[in-house]
Amino acid sequence: MPTAVLEREAQQVSIDAQQDCRMVDDVKVTVSYAHTDDAPVTDREIRAYILRGNQQNPNTIVEGLDLAVDGEDIDIHYQLAPIPFERIRRITGYLVGTMDRWNNAKAAEEHDRVKHAVIL
Repeated sequence: MPTAVLEREAQQVSIDAQQDCRMVDDVKVTVSYAHTDDAPVTDREIRAYILRGNQQNPNTIVEGLDLAVDGEDIDIHYQLAPIPFERIRRITGYLVGTMDRWNNAKAAEEHDRVKHAVIL
């Protein structure tokens, strides 16, 4: 990419009170600058950080990104989407998540179980 285009893109990024908040590809991005002369982070760089976060965490997606710029160093903190999970319990000797696929006999066996209360 030509230098003039990169310079123009960098100029479009505004540094407002040492912090820059924006949306890039539906990801909320907050960039904090330690010094007023720190080089602004471009959308192209942010997209690369988002791609890296998604590759490092394949079971979820990046929902938010916090960047702390200090000279040439950048601290990256990802906010990831929650990972859905299914609760698994032991019922009548089987590990199950739900009982929706049980036949009538197994459902009746679970219904007839004695359930004990917990007293605190």
